Amino acid sequence: MVPVHHRTAQIDGLEVFFREAGPAQAPAVVLLHGFPSSSFMFRELIPLLADRYHVVAPDMIGYGSSAAPPTGSFAYTFDALADVTAKLLDHLKIKKYAFYMHDYGAPVGLRLALGDPDRISGIITQSGNAYLDGFGEKFWAPLFAYAKDPGPKTEPGVERVLTPDTTRWQFYHGVPDPTLVSPDGWQHAQGIIDRPGNVDIQKQLVRDYKTNLDLYPKAQQYFRNSNVPLLAVWGRNDEIFVPPGATAFQRDLPDAEVHLIDAGHFALESHLDVIAGYVRGFLGRTLP
Repeated sequence: MVPVHHRTAQIDGLEVFFREAGPAQAPAVVLLHGFPSSSFMFRELIPLLADRYHVVAPDMIGYGSSAAPPTGSFAYTFDALADVTAKLLDHLKIKKYAFYMHDYGAPVGLRLALGDPDRISGIITQSGNAYLDGFGEKFWAPLFAYAKDPGPKTEPGVERVLTPDTTRWQFYHGVPDPTLVSPDGWQHAQGIIDRPGNVDIQKQLVRDYKTNLDLYPKAQQYFRNSNVPLLAVWGRNDEIFVPPGATAFQRDLPDAEVHLIDAGHFALESHLDVIAGYVRGFLGRTLP
């Protein structure tokens, strides 16, 4: 088994936690987690990649074991999350890398790519959205309503997303055999949600989410201009980011490799080996 190191770095006065494995001189792969999890979601994938690649999986500010300052002392925007991530990669002297984006990891990854496209060697997306086609209406309607008009009338829609029932649902919906999904994943995620002050953090990020939609045309232009290698491995039963969001990448990247697997939103929890196989094949063809 490849050893996985659990490290921290000081970035702009904030402690940033990250998991790191594999040879430092090997091609780099950065794993960007989604809401409401952390790098914990990649705990089993990392050793399956680190025999050949330098794998780094950070926790975003406000998640996992990274710092979670109150909203009054840190601006919880996707620009800020991406900025901290970019500075962490500079700190680690990672100059060129492929990245794997899931959920909230997508707006972070897209900002990294738009900020310095020459550093990106490939993109892997697992329910990491870049198109309006990808939003599951039932899940997102209350969040968009709150983002458009924050206040007492719309707050309950966000608060329902933060309950244990919804978190558990995110991990289990669309999974043909729920017994394959360990409860560790959703319980870890709910532990993050339940921390003091976290509701305010999540509301601030939901209010900022519109900036991600505004970014999509620029991201799509980046795809067309760069022809960046892209692999989409997506749960075809995902009701949060639905399958048309995966196939949409082929509009701007005709050579994009797209696989819809019989899984839900947190597909690594039930289909680790399938996804790892696709990822290793893609990286083997893409990275030097």
